[in-house]
Amino acid sequence: MLYIGVDLGTSAVKLLLMDSEGEIVKIVSKEYGLSFPHPGWSEQEPLDWYEQSIAGLKELLEGQDKSQVAGISFGGQMHGLVILDKDDNVIRPAILWNDGRTTEETDYLNQVIGKDVLEKYTANIAYAGFTAPKILWVKKNEPENFARIAKIMLPKDYLAYRLSGTNCTDYSDASGMLLLDVENKCWSKEMCDICGITQDMLPKLYESYEKVGTLKSEIAQELGLSDNVVIAAGGGDNAASAVGTGTVGEGKCNISLGTSGTLFISADHFVSTKGQTALHSFAHSDGYFHLMGCMLSAASCNKWWNEEILHTKDYAAEQEGITEDKLGENHVFYLPYLMGERSPLNDPLARGTFVGMTMDSSRTDMTQAVLEGVAFGLRDSLEVAKSLGINVTKSTIVGGGAKSPLWRKMVCNILGIRLEFPKSEEGPSMGGAMLAAVACGEFPDVKTACEKIVKVTGYEDPDPVLTAKYEKRYQQFRKIYPALKEVFPQIQ
Repeated sequence: MLYIGVDLGTSAVKLLLMDSEGEIVKIVSKEYGLSFPHPGWSEQEPLDWYEQSIAGLKELLEGQDKSQVAGISFGGQMHGLVILDKDDNVIRPAILWNDGRTTEETDYLNQVIGKDVLEKYTANIAYAGFTAPKILWVKKNEPENFARIAKIMLPKDYLAYRLSGTNCTDYSDASGMLLLDVENKCWSKEMCDICGITQDMLPKLYESYEKVGTLKSEIAQELGLSDNVVIAAGGGDNAASAVGTGTVGEGKCNISLGTSGTLFISADHFVSTKGQTALHSFAHSDGYFHLMGCMLSAASCNKWWNEEILHTKDYAAEQEGITEDKLGENHVFYLPYLMGERSPLNDPLARGTFVGMTMDSSRTDMTQAVLEGVAFGLRDSLEVAKSLGINVTKSTIVGGGAKSPLWRKMVCNILGIRLEFPKSEEGPSMGGAMLAAVACGEFPDVKTACEKIVKVTGYEDPDPVLTAKYEKRYQQFRKIYPALKEVFPQIQ
């Protein structure tokens, strides 16, 4: 049988076709627009997601035996607010995960409602990118739109709704809304009351690997598929990516160097952050739980630096001058906060910053600083995990940035852990296909699917000498943001 994984990303939807053995048959990607109506805002049109997904499915299925397609599932950008009216019309463009407009609402939730109260209700505190602050923003700034809300959903769930007719979400994605009681896996009535919404506006909750319905007959006909094709709930992009890299079970770790950067640690039990709110305590797509630190800008920092500042797309050429002897010796530092920062700072007003340039600082030094700054940011989240007694000694690494051997070496030595390279780096789309296979009974559970499918093709171990050099640099790096924290609000 064949299974389709749909990765609804920030810049494109990637569709992957996988066979029963876990081999990738075909991959298709379709891009769509991203709008920034005001500084710090980030929006997309949900209809674009759907139209490009349908176009992508048609291309993916060209030349394939469509009768073998058994299931479709998803990995998707988290936290985005999609609101529909009673006639299922999208009320306004989706407010995305990297949108920073909700500073006032986030402060209200954390300071007036209180972080302790939020942790009691949801196991997490408010971040500007989370869904609940966005609901409060719409309530305050667009009351006419707020009054029309009949359904509230997340980006990938809009696709699932259009394909199956079921208003659904999964626990991993719902964890990032600040509306879910994560430990007890149910909607928080108290959070709904705080946001002024009702629970019937929210989707029905499923495990990521559960069937939510089947493909609508009219869409099945358009695609040439059976209307018995199973639609499974899927997961938030990081949880789905973790499935795709085999990061399930106690103490496994995955690092993603994508548009955003994440440190993802799986667990077979609910993990309280014990007031260490720099990490998120979320449900996982395997039916259990995980901790996650999320940087808002990771590989996007490198893209910005190369394309917007240096006006080049030849990333490899820019890295050629960063020779072995320069690692751990750079006196230029870069704070990777182009969109503000989530973990561990929770500061939407933080900004990207170069520090330490002198007359002999070069273009290469600054390129190196960008790569190192992202790795230092990941180290920040690892330090919080260590403070909770979690000992991470190795991790898989995926994402566009992970294709750079140089960047992998930096991450390996700045974090001081072994990095393993999975055979498939497709992340959320691969995880989505695996979740579809579990929903169709191809595998009894997610863990078994991972054991059968995920293979590691290589690894890199830290160099003790280089790790010691980077330890000194990291201790310098971590002093820069506190020194500038009070400056950032003044320069907005």
